[in-house]
Amino acid sequence: MAQHLADLVLRWEAERPDHQALRYGDRCWTWARWADRIRRNAAAQRALGLSPGDRVATLDKNHPAGLETTLGCAMAGTVNASLNFRLAPEEYVYLLNSSGARLLLVGAEFAGVIESIRDRLTHLEHVVVVGDGTEDDEYERWLASASPDVAPVAAAPDEVVLQLYTSGTTGRPKGAMLTHRGLLAHSAAAAEAFRIGPDSVAQVAMPLYHVGGTSWALIVVYVGGTMVLDREVVPDAVLAELASGVTHTFLVPAVLAVLLGMPGVGEMDFSSVEVISYGASPITPKVLAGCLEVFGANFLGLYGMTEASGILTALPPSAHRDAAHPERLLSVGLPMPGVEIRVVSPTTGGDVGVAEVGEVWARSSQLMLGYHNRPEETADAFAEGGWYRTGDAAKLDSAGYLYLTDRIKDMIISGGENVYPAEVERVLSEHPSVAEVAVIGIPSDRWGEVPLAYVVPAPGLTVDEPALLAFCRESLAKYKCPAVIRTLATLPRNPTGKILKTELRKLPTP
Repeated sequence: MAQHLADLVLRWEAERPDHQALRYGDRCWTWARWADRIRRNAAAQRALGLSPGDRVATLDKNHPAGLETTLGCAMAGTVNASLNFRLAPEEYVYLLNSSGARLLLVGAEFAGVIESIRDRLTHLEHVVVVGDGTEDDEYERWLASASPDVAPVAAAPDEVVLQLYTSGTTGRPKGAMLTHRGLLAHSAAAAEAFRIGPDSVAQVAMPLYHVGGTSWALIVVYVGGTMVLDREVVPDAVLAELASGVTHTFLVPAVLAVLLGMPGVGEMDFSSVEVISYGASPITPKVLAGCLEVFGANFLGLYGMTEASGILTALPPSAHRDAAHPERLLSVGLPMPGVEIRVVSPTTGGDVGVAEVGEVWARSSQLMLGYHNRPEETADAFAEGGWYRTGDAAKLDSAGYLYLTDRIKDMIISGGENVYPAEVERVLSEHPSVAEVAVIGIPSDRWGEVPLAYVVPAPGLTVDEPALLAFCRESLAKYKCPAVIRTLATLPRNPTGKILKTELRKLPTP
């Protein structure tokens, strides 16, 4: 049984050296060739003087270098801090400085952004630019300069290897520290639930900075299968892969909705596809029904989070076509193997009854070690006994199926991306024309949800909505910025002064 992510690479290098491990565009690598690259990545890190525990940041769209660095960090004992390529420069300054990253591997199309802020990055010592795989590619030269003869650091199972970012109520992203034990436990449980094995071919289309990207890819590494890595979601290419040998995929509902609308999708042959899993945001009954008809595969509906290394519950394939229990299509399924779920009353702290709403608590070896350099928020996230407070409100039925009813933390999920109102409110409140602001989520046919900002103008000023939106985009990724801005004279508050977002949600929306 593997205790360390590097054990997986060594195992498949020895047992399946000639089996295809990775395809990316027109390039592919066997396990032996890919293991060589991963070893060189680890050795190149050491040659730069990096020590176990040091952070190695990655910033790019999907690229083999991202996964090679995650696994190279496992060998070198360092920690891969994977950054969202959709963020604004100010967000990169914060993340790189707070992570303390000494090395950054950055895609060529993002290198100019990093260069523009380089003098503000207090810990960063080395930058390696990842190119297109030609001889001018700095990353390829960096790998070639290192020897593959490197022995993995004997990291303990509970040491951190991957740091993925999730926003929080403070309005700043938090680095969830994921361990070898947690990622391996997640991979084992997911491989069983997804029925994925060494002969499977898995499409990795979701971004690697997200658990739906890297944690999904690590499941393929766990079983020694083959992954097809897509740089980004191009609908025609995604469909072509599904029709030409891919057996497993994970896609967010927004992508599935786009695929259903593609010309000719109903005439394509998807008989090779065994399992399509979806999650990260709610799926509409219309989209799910269309997917079941068009793709014909087994479907898995997933509920999870970064802090849990990925998935906590899954709606099994049988429940997707269960005429006796159609209501279960509205649930997020049953706990994954090795996961315990409770629904807890926020007032009494005890478990609620069947069909009663409370907060979802989870316990599993998959859970994060904590938030990087955020001890207070780490403490707040865990209850006695190792239970993680998810912040999601839900209820359980008599058969143990979990039904989400709301999000206690007010999180907005837009196209599979988490948007936290506090983060958007923090930026909008810095504009001189804004006295007060509150952000909520509103339904979107395309994205599931989008942010709506209610603002109160500063005394004597008016709010120029296009100018305010442009201001927001200077500091936040586009998907986090409000899709709509509305001006109010006052915001509704309770007697203690807290803004009543429940009242804002009752207002007419576009």
